[in-house]
Amino acid sequence: MKYFFLAVFIVSTAIHLFASLKQDRRLRNITKPFILLALLGFYCFAAENVLISIVLALFFSWLGDVLLMPHGVKWFTAGGIAFMVSHLLFIIGYSKDVQFSSLNLIAVILLALLFICTVFIIFSKLRAYLPKALFYPMFVYLLLNGAMNCFAIYRFLSRPCIATLITCIGAVLFFISDSSLFFVRFNKNGRLKTHFLVMLTYSIGEFLIILGLI
Repeated sequence: MKYFFLAVFIVSTAIHLFASLKQDRRLRNITKPFILLALLGFYCFAAENVLISIVLALFFSWLGDVLLMPHGVKWFTAGGIAFMVSHLLFIIGYSKDVQFSSLNLIAVILLALLFICTVFIIFSKLRAYLPKALFYPMFVYLLLNGAMNCFAIYRFLSRPCIATLITCIGAVLFFISDSSLFFVRFNKNGRLKTHFLVMLTYSIGEFLIILGLI
C-alpha cells in the first residue's frame, strides 16, 4: 500500500505542478487535495513507528491546502491557522528525537537569530504589498515556520545522520515555499507570477520531511 500512496503522491504532484505552470486553476484545485492525503497514507504505511503528532501535522497541512484554494482574506487566514497548527505539531514530532543536552547553546541562539533576521528581511520586502490587517499575523506565522526549521536542525545536530539531514532539507524547502507564496499572492508586479515554485518546494519539502522521519 505504501507504494500505491507514493504513486498517487507523485502523479498528483506532477499534474498539479503542470497546472500551476499553465495557471489552470480548475486543475490545480482538483489535484491539490490528493497531494497531502497521499503523503499521509504513505507515511502511515511506510513508517515503523507512526507518530500521532506527524499524522496530525500532515492532516492540518492538508486542511491548510484546502482552505487556501478559495480566494479571500478569510480563507487565507483560515489556511494560515491550519498551517500554524501543522508547524507546531511538526515541532512536537521532531522534539522526541532532539537530545537537548548535547546542543551547543551558542549554536541554538545563532540559528534562531538567523531565521528571525531572514523573516525581517522578507517582510521588509513585503510591507508595501500586504494588507495591514495581515502583516503581523503573517509575520508571526513565518517565525513559527522558522521555529519548525530550527527544531529540524536541532534534531540533526543532536543526532547527525542522513535521515535527520533529509528532514532538515525538507523543512527549509517548506520555509522557501511559504515565503514564495506571500510574494505570489500579494506582490502582483513581482517576478513570481505562478504557484509553480510555491508548490514545487512545498511538495518536495513535505515529502523530504516525512522521508527523513520514516
